[in-house]
Amino acid sequence: MVAPACLLGIDWGTSNRRAYVIGADGACLRKHEDALGALAAQGHFAEALQALRQQLDLDALVPVVMSGMVGSAQGWQEVAYLDSSVPLARLPDTLVPVSGAAGCFIVPGYCYREHGSIDVMRGEETQLLGALLRQHGDGSYVLPGTHSKWVEVSDGTISRLTTYITGELYAALRSSGTLAGLMAEGQADAEALRAGANRAQSAEALSHTLFEARARVVAGGSSAGETRSYVSGLLIGTEFAARRDEAPAGAGGMPVLHLIASHELTAPYREVAQMLGYATQLIDPDQAYCAALARFMEAI
Repeated sequence: MVAPACLLGIDWGTSNRRAYVIGADGACLRKHEDALGALAAQGHFAEALQALRQQLDLDALVPVVMSGMVGSAQGWQEVAYLDSSVPLARLPDTLVPVSGAAGCFIVPGYCYREHGSIDVMRGEETQLLGALLRQHGDGSYVLPGTHSKWVEVSDGTISRLTTYITGELYAALRSSGTLAGLMAEGQADAEALRAGANRAQSAEALSHTLFEARARVVAGGSSAGETRSYVSGLLIGTEFAARRDEAPAGAGGMPVLHLIASHELTAPYREVAQMLGYATQLIDPDQAYCAALARFMEAI
């Protein structure tokens, strides 16, 4: 007999949508992923949710908890950010009901302010809560993606948040501009990735080191096939250069980074981290998200 569904959780991002059906014991019963992100669903979120319910064969009474860009100004209903001083453990108490959609809730994102700087997140807070629920504890977290998030968690609270548009910039460089032709082809090259990341540690302007990636090829210093990985290393390495010496050391004396993302996204970050002397702990993003959903289910 199939276990009954008790909650539908949706990580509704800008371009993609991931849905998780949660059972009474908090376990994930089914997972669904598609390209119907917030941009594609704009103006018809209710209809998109109804179609998803039908696809997953879910009763209309099964409650829904959504995170990500669904709560942005371009989403279904804009939900105000929480201040970073609000502990992650309080997220279940801050769910916002969707107007006109009974049983549907949105998880607020977070806004971080310090010394005039400001940063925000939507969606990653749910994975961070799940990581804490799975006993990963305080420390340095990196969530690679279109917008890579570096988060310091202290006493269960976000004590620092920094976003880098690494994935977005990489995609833009591949699609147009002087580097696009060089980045069109080539397999993943770990040596070129490390070379780019190592070059980034000089802390020279990224606008210069990116042009240098082209100069390396036209001057005969490297092959075009290495450029994709070299540029990836430059961009990721720039993140590490900005955060140098800030990750707390673990039991072995090495700074530790908790990486939350798919293997495809975490692999180059792990390569660079290990090259620069970090220890890494991989956290499955689906398991973290579902752990948070199980906690949300108790609160609604």
